[in-house]
Amino acid sequence: MFNCSNVICHKFTTLAISAMTVSALLLSGCNDTSTTTETEIAKTKTDLSVFEGCYTVSNDEPAQIKVSQQQGKWVMQMKEPATAERVWDNAEPLEVMDNSEIPKFFSIDPDNVDAVIGRPDRVLVMAHVKPVYANIDPLLDSEYLSYIYKGANTIYQVDCDEVNTDILANPHANIVIDNVGPSTKSL
Repeated sequence: MFNCSNVICHKFTTLAISAMTVSALLLSGCNDTSTTTETEIAKTKTDLSVFEGCYTVSNDEPAQIKVSQQQGKWVMQMKEPATAERVWDNAEPLEVMDNSEIPKFFSIDPDNVDAVIGRPDRVLVMAHVKPVYANIDPLLDSEYLSYIYKGANTIYQVDCDEVNTDILANPHANIVIDNVGPSTKSL
């Protein structure tokens, strides 16, 4: 049987408890549950500068959406109609989005997208497709995708301009389709 003096047993017990405490602290440091997640780290590494500029739904139309950085935050603006006293509407905030949200808006593999940005209400979401993928996918003729209120399409980055455009005009308003008389052909 082991017999020790009180001083030796006390020192041994203190040493054992200290060793267990240090081990527990070291192990808990390996299992860090801080608030910084991999998603948050990925979001801070996303280069949103690929979105800075103006966009339209067709290469031959003037700019309709402007994405810029104002006071350190990303914002979007829509072109005002010709009757407005300004060219762009009030800036709406944009936020970086995680690639895991891509399937909600676009039918593209998230691995082929390098940046996603959207309004907090998700009425507008924009994705930048990796240039290499955009070059090989025959369905893409632009590196930019846009989801605007339940519809997704490619959009084009165009030069920004400061000219009002009547984007609200109905292009078919002055078209008159005459009634075609009854067919003279016999069936």
